[in-house]
Amino acid sequence: MQVGPPTAPVPPPRPARRDTGPWLVVAAAVTGVWAVLVAVPGQLAGWVVDQLVLVAGLDRAVAVWPVVALVTVLLVGAPALALALIPRSPAIRATGRAWLAGTLVLGALTLLRALPPVHHEAYLAALAATAVVLALALDRIARRRSAPPAPADTPEGPSDGTAGPGGVPGGSSDGAAGAGGASGGSSSGRSRGGRFGPVTLLAVAAGLASLLPWVWVGALGGALETLLAGLAAAALGALAGVLLGPAFWSAFAVGTPPRPARLVLVGGLVAGVTLALLAAGAGQSGAHLPALLLLPPLGFVLGALEAAARHAGRPAGRGPVRWLVGLALVGPLAFTDPEEVTVLLATTRDVPFWVAVATGAAFAVAVLLAVGYGVLLARPRARAPRRGVAGLTAAALLAAVVVVYAVPGQPGLHGERLLVVLREQADLTGIPAGAPGRAGRDARAAEVYRRLVATAERTQGDLRRELGRLRLHPTPYYLVNAIETDGGPGVRAWLAGRPEVARVLVSQRLRPLPAAAPPARGTVPAPTGPTWNVSLIGADRVWSELGVTGAGVVVGSSDSGVDGRHPALAAGFRGGDDSWYDPWEHRRAPADRGGHGTHTVGSAVGRNGIGVAPGASWVGCVNLDRNLGSPARYLDCLQFMLAPFPPGGDPLTDGRPQRAPDVLTNSWGCPPVEGCDPGALRPATAALAAAGILVVAAAGNTGPYCGSIADPPAPYPDVLTVGAVDRARRLTEFSSRGPAAGGAAKPDLVAPGAGVPSAFPGGGYATLDGTSMATPQVAGVVALMWSANPALVGDLDRTRRILADTATPAGSPADAPCGGARNLVGAGLVDAYAAVRAARALG
Repeated sequence: MQVGPPTAPVPPPRPARRDTGPWLVVAAAVTGVWAVLVAVPGQLAGWVVDQLVLVAGLDRAVAVWPVVALVTVLLVGAPALALALIPRSPAIRATGRAWLAGTLVLGALTLLRALPPVHHEAYLAALAATAVVLALALDRIARRRSAPPAPADTPEGPSDGTAGPGGVPGGSSDGAAGAGGASGGSSSGRSRGGRFGPVTLLAVAAGLASLLPWVWVGALGGALETLLAGLAAAALGALAGVLLGPAFWSAFAVGTPPRPARLVLVGGLVAGVTLALLAAGAGQSGAHLPALLLLPPLGFVLGALEAAARHAGRPAGRGPVRWLVGLALVGPLAFTDPEEVTVLLATTRDVPFWVAVATGAAFAVAVLLAVGYGVLLARPRARAPRRGVAGLTAAALLAAVVVVYAVPGQPGLHGERLLVVLREQADLTGIPAGAPGRAGRDARAAEVYRRLVATAERTQGDLRRELGRLRLHPTPYYLVNAIETDGGPGVRAWLAGRPEVARVLVSQRLRPLPAAAPPARGTVPAPTGPTWNVSLIGADRVWSELGVTGAGVVVGSSDSGVDGRHPALAAGFRGGDDSWYDPWEHRRAPADRGGHGTHTVGSAVGRNGIGVAPGASWVGCVNLDRNLGSPARYLDCLQFMLAPFPPGGDPLTDGRPQRAPDVLTNSWGCPPVEGCDPGALRPATAALAAAGILVVAAAGNTGPYCGSIADPPAPYPDVLTVGAVDRARRLTEFSSRGPAAGGAAKPDLVAPGAGVPSAFPGGGYATLDGTSMATPQVAGVVALMWSANPALVGDLDRTRRILADTATPAGSPADAPCGGARNLVGAGLVDAYAAVRAARALG
């Protein structure tokens, strides 16, 4: 018997819509392949351009990444938009919407790489903020696209977000994903796989497993940098949760119950392409490359987790996606310094090698997780995961991450430091010339040292005390009146606003490696006589005809180090407790892992026919570690050259200017990627010149571009800048060209720099190219001149004039670009024989 008004009949459930034809599946597959083929090579190409610009010494090409972003959005977005709008299949439309949203996300995140890599904290903050904004915007769009409320006389679907017939959540008309695959209504993730449900715990376990390789081989940066990296990873995880929300998976949950294989294989594949698009924008140039390989396999893991959640009766929600993607991205974002993912370090087992190791291991973990989770969780008769088992698994992996990080990993914070350059620099005018020769040079060096230290002590006191009170570990410098200190962007802004501060530079600090790179070893046999370059400039004639070998002169080398036991170099080491300094590793005896410094010292003073001045002595300092330096490390060595000090000594109180070397060979430059600006080392070279110490520096290997002599100290007027020629006396293609800043003519001279043989660690020899090889030969010629006429020691003006007046012509392009031959080869090819004869003739 009917009581009350009649009840409206309940409509039968609508069957899941079928694809309209195989051509849609083919179109979707082609679009997915196309998206990967456009996005991944585009990201690789952008990084390669960055590296080529860096190696060439050109200004950073800021427009590269906006162009990559625009091209990717246009080429991938158009077919993805067609998939999102045209087909009637829910799965195909969800695929198109996810890929379209992923493409737009990629375009927006890629634009952030316009920020310089040296400001990594700023980039990470911008990445986190942008990801949050995109997540909120896409979520809002998704909610607007959700189905309107059912009419009052129509029964509603399930109110708790459980899947209705065909696996479509209640409140959704066809199960298709909204923008970005997000769901409306019940998409908060408070389901079986919710915030602390078993599926979410399994996602946490998978994310921690992906993180294990990174905590083993990587190292964290500074405190703020690490915090921002974590926030950026979390924000990207939240963004992934919107892109791959419950409605996205519902489009692939066809059947009652849903078929797990379709969720894992089809939904996982579509999710993998979406994650590849997200990964392409997740990180600064270079640091994003690991994510491109790591994230896509996790799409299948997410498909398995979704299948497990639906076994329990509800969609997984966004929680598993957020945790898995966020934890996986912590590795490349927090444990990799993008400035160290560079081809400059790719020749040894350095950061690029270990990043590749971590990436490969993390990729293998992701594949194993995809297979394992797919087998265990997505079987048709698989049981729903238990909360206790999932919790124990996540806890075990968390413990493993902690142990690996603390024991075989590189624990601690290894962020960059800051170099605070003060406004007041020492007044070095009016220093008396004194007696000719070394006595006068020593007196000038002592006076320069006294004035520099006095200025530093008088002007740095308040700031050093305040930095010490803040526990920022200040280190004072005097050659440039500056302080190196800990601190991130906030400290930098505070310091830059102080009235006594001129500017604040980033002083790079290399992150530690899990194992040191094997030391370089020479493989070329020892020469049987003077090498071709020594003969080309006539140095062997100086020995044989003039009887001058450089005896009594000391050459200082700031480089990667020196193999002090090499048979061509051991006898030339000056010795004592103030002839060697290693501010990187504090080694007490001369050593060299890279080989560059051993090669350059060999060309200056090496025995066995490789050195221009084999009778001269040498002292050394390590300013390059793993082929990178910083403003502070360059200053460490230049200060040591002005006033050497014993091990453990204080440069400001224990310096011995009377023990300063006579001429310095410097085959290095400090580019912006290392933290230098054009004037960073200008006071240092001016002070050395005032002390009567000749600074010889490499022009650089950034030719054939005009104006490429740009990195300090090569452009400075008081530095003797050296370019490179080949055996035929022709300017090499790589030798940097002038003019320098302000139109100054550079280089000053050229010397042989192509195929130069010299000493290498381990007692062997090697043949190298570069203006680095040419520079020590000119320093050796100066040593010969000053040995022939000791009255010239410290007389930089007359020495430079003799070198220029006696130089021989060197070949340069016929059309003489760059403002003429003067900016290509300077005064010409150095002539040791003519220069020594001219020096001796002065009496």
